[in-house]
Amino acid sequence: MNNDLLKRNARRVKRALRVRKHVRGSAVKPRLSVLKSNRHISAQLIDDDLGITLASAGTVQHEKKKSKASAREIGTMIANLAKEKQIKTIVFDRGRYKFHGLIAELASAAREAGLQF
Repeated sequence: MNNDLLKRNARRVKRALRVRKHVRGSAVKPRLSVLKSNRHISAQLIDDDLGITLASAGTVQHEKKKSKASAREIGTMIANLAKEKQIKTIVFDRGRYKFHGLIAELASAAREAGLQF
């Protein structure tokens, strides 16, 4: 059983790294990284050159449950935080997740709020 968990986690890391090798953020064009857990969803704007998080938003901070409506709210929040820091273009990092459902809702809300990617 323990070996199955290790193999599953190794496959998850490989999926995330397949995406990440093509996506790199900078101070001018940061990476929008999305994390989805069983209960929450969160997003971060990351400058990979310095290795710092420029802005973050998530359902944990606002005591909400994971849903499409909350994903849309997180997308607009992260876009507004980016606007405050004069960031207009980003690179989207979907991580190990497919681009549908909550991830697509978050991305479309960020686009509608003014981010370009």
